[in-house]
Amino acid sequence: MKDLTPNRADLDPIEIASIDEIRSLQFERLKWSLKHAYDNVPMVTKRFDDKGVHPDDLKTLADLAKFPFTVKNDLRDNYPFGLLAVPREQIARIHASSGTTGKPTVVGYTKNDIDMWADMVARSLRSSGTRRGDMVHVGYGYGLFTGGLGAHYGAERLGCTVVPVSGGMTERQVTLINDFKPTTIMVTPSYMLNILEQFQSAGIDPRECSLEVGVFGAEPWTDSLRSEVEEAFDMHAVDIYGLSEILGPGVANECVETKDGLHFWEDHFYPEIIDPVTGDVLEDGEKGELVITTLTKEGLPMLRYRTGDLTRLLPGTARSMRRIEKITGRTDDMIILRGVNLFPTQIEEHVLATPTLAPYFQIELTREGRMDAMTILVETGNESASDTERETAANNLRDTIKNTIGVSASIKVGAAGSVERSQGKARRVVDLRPKD
Repeated sequence: MKDLTPNRADLDPIEIASIDEIRSLQFERLKWSLKHAYDNVPMVTKRFDDKGVHPDDLKTLADLAKFPFTVKNDLRDNYPFGLLAVPREQIARIHASSGTTGKPTVVGYTKNDIDMWADMVARSLRSSGTRRGDMVHVGYGYGLFTGGLGAHYGAERLGCTVVPVSGGMTERQVTLINDFKPTTIMVTPSYMLNILEQFQSAGIDPRECSLEVGVFGAEPWTDSLRSEVEEAFDMHAVDIYGLSEILGPGVANECVETKDGLHFWEDHFYPEIIDPVTGDVLEDGEKGELVITTLTKEGLPMLRYRTGDLTRLLPGTARSMRRIEKITGRTDDMIILRGVNLFPTQIEEHVLATPTLAPYFQIELTREGRMDAMTILVETGNESASDTERETAANNLRDTIKNTIGVSASIKVGAAGSVERSQGKARRVVDLRPKD
């Protein structure tokens, strides 16, 4: 793979500033953010007053632990614009979730917020190895989802040529990659597997295409999947992190020269790790739930927002700012099966490690009598595989999952193409259990 290490002279000075300088900047910005939200968001005012805290109580960064959390339901309860900290007329853009499980979560951005967002995605792309003048193929969905436009504005801010393809139409995506020859692709990791499959179906060697780096986000993915894509395309695969409640893509990003976790852009976002049960703040290095406070957001400041993402904070390496460990699970996608906790990414890792299987899977949860059961749908990596070969692959995967995770699962090995393909975020778990 090509060496894409950025020139340090091109970095923002704060990326390689001293820890003291970063903490001082965070403290000043945190004081502003707490006051901005308290003065302008009625829910925040009431929460602070009920808890007996005031923005002036922040004397050190550690004092942030005194303040109340914000959760996703707060956005739903204040739908659509109840959490805005500026008049609606000052909002330059609105994004929202799909709302498939209830009211959508709505977020608003001022012009300054949009500019900051573009800066953070540009910084993330540069840390991924993308350079000014490169062509960026954006395969994230456009519209109310933050991925497409977030990636688009950031790539333009960096000075790149943007191809706004959006999601779906995989055959066309491959055609445009071959014809336009972009060097960077931004897409969900599961959809990148669809693109790889289309390359192979078309008889095109993906290693001969122009792509040098893939910036993958919007869903948890493993280092095993990174290896799969990097080997297939002879390109770098790096992780980008974000969520619409905080910003969208661009809150944190891996650096291509290390790929050792995502550097958290601490000049605009303050991270904490908490015990997901007690809510207590944990020390750096301990694993728990990521909580984020925005430091510069005008339109929709978020204070101690519980992301549900499980990770830990680590010291900086390629940049001074701290890293979050690659997120491989969420508090709300954890499966509890007969007393054992597991995440879809654990299944993914073992599917990818089984050489006779294709890198696609889906988990079905059912209930047999009073017992929960798990069936893993996978597909053969060899269309001419015999029934015996499929049975052997199923047995190997079943035994590996039992021995490493500690749960029993039924494995169904289908023909190539039998597992549902994603056009964006993958639907990894289908819960067919009756609702109690």
